[in-house]
Amino acid sequence: MTYDRLVCANCAAPVTEGRCPVCRASRERMREQGQGLFAGISPVALAALLVVLLTALALLAHQTV
Repeated sequence: MTYDRLVCANCAAPVTEGRCPVCRASRERMREQGQGLFAGISPVALAALLVVLLTALALLAHQTV
């Protein structure tokens, strides 16, 4: 879920507006969590990467048999 649709329970405003300290803290925490290793990669790209890795693993297993 993206934080642009979240509503703050403290001030009842969208979190993206950052009207209160709770909104600003939540927005920063979510921004930090979104900077992981695969955060910028689309789900389609991750699925394609998984298919490529599984294919490579299958080929490697087939060569050793």
